[in-house]
Amino acid sequence: MTTTAQQEKSTSRSEQGGMSTLGVVASAGAAGAVLGVLAMIGRKVAVQAPTYLAGDWDQALAAEHKATLLVFDAIQATPDTAKVKRAMLLANLKHMLAKHALEEENAIYPALRDAGMVAEADELNSEHGYVKQYLYDLENMPNDSARFLETMAKFRADIEQHMREEEDDLFPGLKSQLSEEKNRALTRTMNKEGFKIA
Repeated sequence: MTTTAQQEKSTSRSEQGGMSTLGVVASAGAAGAVLGVLAMIGRKVAVQAPTYLAGDWDQALAAEHKATLLVFDAIQATPDTAKVKRAMLLANLKHMLAKHALEEENAIYPALRDAGMVAEADELNSEHGYVKQYLYDLENMPNDSARFLETMAKFRADIEQHMREEEDDLFPGLKSQLSEEKNRALTRTMNKEGFKIA
């Protein structure tokens, strides 16, 4: 075999080896992407599952209210030296409230408006703006200060009043106006919205 033929054969093997390596890398990348998507979907299902399993939309939101108040209590029970724990709990609270707000703002409050409770829906939506303000303020102050726990206590009192209004008055009023089929549809819509941010 001549040297040129040997070089061509060697180059051909090298190119084939490069192509097969490239194929392996591409396959591994695709498999990694698929696993990443499946993990994300699994996490979303796990986060939304308690809401989904709680029952109708009003029961599910009440369960989320209860879980949220427990996080407030956990934050308030931390000592001032537990800065990392407070930061983690605040991040968890922020995520819980964001998911909850999306469920209410994109499903429940429009249903309230459709049922003729426009002023009530607008007031609840406005109160969500104050929730965001509290979260902003808490994230931008030292979490080991006395002011942090004072703000957290006021936030908890305000949000609990918001929850009571929803659970005791507005949600029962809406549920009674809707047919069984419309209540089921509202539950599906609410869960779909929650899944987006879960």
